[in-house]
Amino acid sequence: MFVAVAQHLSFTRAAEALGVTASAASLQIRALEEYLGRTLLRRNGRHVYLTEQGAELLPRIQRALEELELALDDARVVRGSGALRVTTLASFLQLWLLPRLPRFRVRQPAIALYMHTSTEMVDFVHSEHEVAIRHGAGPRWPGVHAEKLFDEWLVPVCAPALLAKHGPLNDDDLDKYPLLHSVTEPWTIWRERGKATSLHAPNAPGSYFDDSAAVVRSAVRGHGLALGRWSLVADEVADGTLAMACRDPVPFPRSYWLVYPRRVSTLATVQAFRSWLFDEAARFPGPHTIKHRRESE
Repeated sequence: MFVAVAQHLSFTRAAEALGVTASAASLQIRALEEYLGRTLLRRNGRHVYLTEQGAELLPRIQRALEELELALDDARVVRGSGALRVTTLASFLQLWLLPRLPRFRVRQPAIALYMHTSTEMVDFVHSEHEVAIRHGAGPRWPGVHAEKLFDEWLVPVCAPALLAKHGPLNDDDLDKYPLLHSVTEPWTIWRERGKATSLHAPNAPGSYFDDSAAVVRSAVRGHGLALGRWSLVADEVADGTLAMACRDPVPFPRSYWLVYPRRVSTLATVQAFRSWLFDEAARFPGPHTIKHRRESE
């Protein structure tokens, strides 16, 4: 309670955050002050201030609570050593990870794999996830270990019939195609060949999607030309479901990363998943590999 009041500098806001009444919060602080024989907070009407003794005590209590949370989290991880909880992007799970998971099941049949989807940063202390797969510009996540899985590219793709009808894409000649727009992979990046700083598309004609997997599925159905992340369209390009409208992919400023707290790095489940995932990443061909192979046929 003391930490909550000190952070909010308000009994009312601290009580609301903890789901108790303001009077209960005040009584708890008073009992703590009587026990310590020190005044920790000064009240001036609705305003609350830390005393010198309170400001000295606060960081020590915060560190102790963090250590307690870490200890409880470690105990939970060890107890669940036969299971692994992974959080990743929904689009990456649907179009890249799911087709490859059967090979993990064959390789590690004893590990129960729990998948979760999110784009947010992971609080490994308060969540149950041991590892995360995230899409970002670099290892900028504090307090965790991050390893790059592979780089990413953007490629214009469409159904083979649409490519046969409109022909290859030349330079900025997009007008001949019905366009499919993704909020996170806008055509502005293609027009400026990877130099666009904004990830927001202008109000151009066409259909807009805030789901990267949905724009790929729309392209598969022949609805238009999509600018897709290579990781999400590579399998469809390989089996002929989608065709590349241009053989010059644009490097995307974000890559895929495996992220986890260092304390779980020795767990057998984490090591097994990491080893399998990097094997899959190593065998995943880049767009230039597909280009060269097909041109040599």
